Amino acid sequence: MKYAYLHKVVLFSLIFLLSFSGFTSAAANTTSGPPELAPLYGEIDTSNFLEKTVIVELKEESLIEAKHRGKNQTKEKLKQERRQVIENVQALTTTSEVGQEYDYVFSGFSVALPANEIPSLLTVEGVKAVYPDVTYQTTAVDEGKLIEADAFNPNMLESASFIGSNTAWEAGFTGRGVTVAIIDTGVDYTHPDLRHAFGDYKGWDFVDNDNDPQETPVGDPRGRQTNHGTHVAGTVAANGLIKGVAPEANLLAYRVLGPGGSGTTANVVAGIERAVQDGADIMNLSLGNSLNNPDFATSIALDWAMAEGVVAVTSNGNSGPNNWTVGSPGTSRSAISVGATQLPFDVYHASIFTSEGVNYPSAEVMGYSSADDLLALSGNEYDIVYTGLGYPEDFEGIDFEGKIALIQRGEIPFTEKAINAAKAGAVGVILFNNVAGVQPTIPGMKLPTVMLTREDGEKMLAELEAGNNTVTFTFSFAQRVGETVANFSSRGPVMGTWMIKPDVVAPGVNITSTVPTHQSEEPHGYAALQGTSMASPHVAGAAALLLEAHPRWGVDEVKAALMNTSETLTSPNGERYAHNTQGSGSIRVPEAINTKTLITPGSHSFGTFTKKHGRQTERQYFTIRNLSNERKAYSFDVTFVGNPEGIKVNTSNNLRVQPNRTQKVNFNVQVDTSKVEPGYYEGTITIGDGIETIEVPTILFVSEPDYPRITSFGFDVNNQDRTFTGSAYLPNGAERFGLWIYSVETFEFVGEAAVTKNTPQGFYDFTWDLTLNGKPLASGQYHVFAYATKAGQLDYLYGGELTVGE
Repeated sequence: MKYAYLHKVVLFSLIFLLSFSGFTSAAANTTSGPPELAPLYGEIDTSNFLEKTVIVELKEESLIEAKHRGKNQTKEKLKQERRQVIENVQALTTTSEVGQEYDYVFSGFSVALPANEIPSLLTVEGVKAVYPDVTYQTTAVDEGKLIEADAFNPNMLESASFIGSNTAWEAGFTGRGVTVAIIDTGVDYTHPDLRHAFGDYKGWDFVDNDNDPQETPVGDPRGRQTNHGTHVAGTVAANGLIKGVAPEANLLAYRVLGPGGSGTTANVVAGIERAVQDGADIMNLSLGNSLNNPDFATSIALDWAMAEGVVAVTSNGNSGPNNWTVGSPGTSRSAISVGATQLPFDVYHASIFTSEGVNYPSAEVMGYSSADDLLALSGNEYDIVYTGLGYPEDFEGIDFEGKIALIQRGEIPFTEKAINAAKAGAVGVILFNNVAGVQPTIPGMKLPTVMLTREDGEKMLAELEAGNNTVTFTFSFAQRVGETVANFSSRGPVMGTWMIKPDVVAPGVNITSTVPTHQSEEPHGYAALQGTSMASPHVAGAAALLLEAHPRWGVDEVKAALMNTSETLTSPNGERYAHNTQGSGSIRVPEAINTKTLITPGSHSFGTFTKKHGRQTERQYFTIRNLSNERKAYSFDVTFVGNPEGIKVNTSNNLRVQPNRTQKVNFNVQVDTSKVEPGYYEGTITIGDGIETIEVPTILFVSEPDYPRITSFGFDVNNQDRTFTGSAYLPNGAERFGLWIYSVETFEFVGEAAVTKNTPQGFYDFTWDLTLNGKPLASGQYHVFAYATKAGQLDYLYGGELTVGE
């Protein structure tokens, strides 16, 4: 599902914030000059008295951060500092309740308090930053459907063998001795395909605060049952009827997402900490929110988990296909962020005949369970029965045995319509659109399914009314489509760091794995799901195979091996996918295990080149590690797409590296902006040793990048005092900001309001007196849009309806 993260933002005015400068010296900033506040990240409504939980980060460094900065830190010292900050918070608030406390990979605590008192936290000595306790969701596109026992076969998990896991198994690498933490909705550790992976200690449940990290069962009054974490776990380490990528790996489960598959930042950060402390070698987080920010609590926690030697793998999100859609924790600087691909599939042409003179030019194959099932329909005549939208009740009382179900698009997923038709006895489906255009291709449909446009669907309905109720199909092979990036997979880059994300991609469409059925008679089963949630555990499992093969490797080596040896993908039209779509490419396990060279980091961003006159130079470096027993000579070639004249790259022509040694390579990029059009440029650093060739993606931006100038907007209105209070998030500030007001009744433009210039980056909070051109806005209903411009780019967001007057 698309992960949810959209909260109205209304922060207090500057006058209100400054009123807190009068607090006691234990909390207040008493230095001379303008008072300073700790930054407040995310989207928080502070206009009411409702209880709100936030995450407080301390200036006092966590145990791991201090360790890696060469400083002395103890758990007791950190506890004392945290206690002092908590006491100061409690002294400044009418009521507050501390929840999770963190000291290992993140320094701070979660606290629930009245929303309108959150700004007081920003004045407390020792507070570094405050984050909202946002909702995290699983990054599966849908809940999937159970595969019936008579339809299941062990070969359904094709994706593990596709990335080469079976070759690794044959070489003796199965993940034995490697522990993978599943930070998710819990895991059904009683599933016969997963029992082997769990010991007496299963992990921890942060939702119910106990040592039983099971999935949410049916009947929980807080929300629906879950199966997501079990599916993820099976992709990593199932070893029964199906085999995961690392079938002999050990698993730990951390339930941080509760009923309905949603959870809190407080629990996600706690899960990361606990997994590191419990000795996990790898952690998988198939979850996310929509905040494209590298400095969010979960991203920071993953960065320090990686620093401590735990390979952190996270899904990139399901908000694609546009750029800038990656969300935290996929925005982490260090963790391996994973996008989703679809396995290769065959495309067949389709033609339909119902009667002479009636043509269906839009007919195309949407999907099928197997090519044999599809081709078995070719050349035969079948009865057609119309069944509306294809709900189960639409099939009741009608004979569909051996017939074709004609179904309209709408309300329920395509796959569910086909499943319902199969249960009714149909042998095929014709799906017609309910809007203009064509339907998507969906490999793995339960029945052979042909798609039609709305126009052709209505034509077939007319045929039925005229008594022409039979159809003849003709199918012919068209082409084989290779591995492709899923349309839903989120894209980078990351705002602020301008990093390429995802780092790699892996199979994430129609992935079969283990699930609890929540049925007492048959409690364990299998289901096909899709999403970047399904791609991420492929990479976590692959990391387990690499750590078994190379037990001395650290996190950088594992990440580099997966990125350096990945396969570059091209779209069905033959064009290479952009770096921010596929990262370095699709992982290949045998190549990663057997590589003789490691290049770190596995991708580069040179950031932004904004110098208006003359040349601007940015420097970078990478390291080459020669894993072989022979001296290697490396050559380098750096190219940017289109070979733009104004971009020059300087690096070594060749380099000799001794066996089992590492060497640093400096290089720089010089951009003459007078010779290069503003925009996004991607390039490739190609490193070769005469036998092996490694491609390292790189990007840069000339002038201001095309990130969205505004990414969130919300407002409240008080009609009694005619005050409009709003807040918008401007990732890098705006040259001009304002509101557009439209009539709800006529959708006519009424006017522009709350216009400001040179607004700084971050959250911009403002008020408007509900006047336009000096006159009060008339009573009525209005649509409100906020817009922001910078560097010649304008973006806008809809905030909702505004009611003025009674």
